[in-house]
Amino acid sequence: MLNTILFDLDGTLLPFVQEEFIRAYFKALLSRLIPMGYDGEKVSAALWKGTMAMIGNDGSRTNRQVFWELFTQELGVQALALESNLEDFYIHEFDGVRSVLRQQVDRRPVIDALKAKGYGLVLATNPVFPAVAVETRLKWAGLCSEDFAYITTYENSRHSKPNPDYYRDILTHIGRRPEECLMIGNNPVDDMAALAVGLEGFLVTDYLENPNNTPIDAYKKGTFQELEACLAVLPAVEG
Repeated sequence: MLNTILFDLDGTLLPFVQEEFIRAYFKALLSRLIPMGYDGEKVSAALWKGTMAMIGNDGSRTNRQVFWELFTQELGVQALALESNLEDFYIHEFDGVRSVLRQQVDRRPVIDALKAKGYGLVLATNPVFPAVAVETRLKWAGLCSEDFAYITTYENSRHSKPNPDYYRDILTHIGRRPEECLMIGNNPVDDMAALAVGLEGFLVTDYLENPNNTPIDAYKKGTFQELEACLAVLPAVEG
């Protein structure tokens, strides 16, 4: 019986287009780092390489370790000193990136309704950001980390989407079987990879992220409003 629901964040709980978010994020981050003497093009390249390394992580290290190894290879070992500086960035300047939201949303009603029915909730956002950056973005949806039993971040994760091991790691951590879980996301490759592990899936189509035009007819899908209607009729969790 279904008792746990996993939510993607960007483009799912948060209504924005990924490309617009990335542009705004990089612009804000470079505004912090360029005055410190860093070359904008080199920083951008290092960020991309570090992110791709996390997505390809084989599980031998945390995503955080993988990122900073690549980042410092590109910018020099002195770039390790940026970690605390970036934490401050994610607390303060990063909040300005909320300007990419296509609409202001409050997801608390749907989250609180699911919790009231006894569902366990997981924020299954691709773990390429530190926890502090995830917390900032959750606020844009009217939520906070305490709303979820588990949140994947680059500190606690050793795999990333679309690797099925990312979902296996979550199941191990929360102690659930695949058939007990539903993954909700807006990317048929990253998020619906959960189906390969045995989870159910629902593809949110408002801000569908599908650059390679992956066929989506086989998936349960709909707008976020249609998703809310489906979640509203879920029965309470037994026991």
